Amino acid sequence: MNLIERAKNIMFTPKTEWDAVNGEEANIPGIITGYVVPLAGAAAVAAFIGYAFIGVNVFGVRFKGMDWGLYQGITVLASALLSVFVSAFVIDALAPSFGSEKNLGKSVQLVAYSWTPGWVGGLLAIIPSLGIIGSLAGLYGLYLLYEGLPKLKKTPEDKKVGYFVVSLIVIIVVFWVIGLILSKILMSVFGLSYGYGNFSLG
Repeated sequence: MNLIERAKNIMFTPKTEWDAVNGEEANIPGIITGYVVPLAGAAAVAAFIGYAFIGVNVFGVRFKGMDWGLYQGITVLASALLSVFVSAFVIDALAPSFGSEKNLGKSVQLVAYSWTPGWVGGLLAIIPSLGIIGSLAGLYGLYLLYEGLPKLKKTPEDKKVGYFVVSLIVIIVVFWVIGLILSKILMSVFGLSYGYGNFSLG
């Protein structure tokens, strides 16, 4: 599996690429180390550079410095890895309730590849003020998830919308909870605060 080709195809020709994915062995370690880590890692490096050396102003407060860069970079990579695993596990556990195939490997493929636009868009974090645009790119991943369900999970057409909505809720909740936990831990480690502390005015 070529990383660049897979990322390009899943974003621009998802219907045919999901068929290709479905024909592959669902090698979970290979997907994580060969796809999730490089893409999320690139987004993490972009976030680190952006916040460490460029920074961003929010209501007159400037967030910039090595500590903010490390915080953002670690958060991006750790949340990606944890969210893919947890979301895939829950979505797979729910599969039988929607007449779908229970297969953890396929669920990891589904979640990991659906998140591609978010990680690619995350590269814009190298200029933090553009980060919101990168985040919006992740919304396209919802369409990828919707298209991938019947291909990888063998979801019947009449169960597709319900399974998609529940899967979407799972992904949002998991991402939010993991992000909250990581934020509490890492901000404490680096001595950071959004309200006051290690930032400068200007």
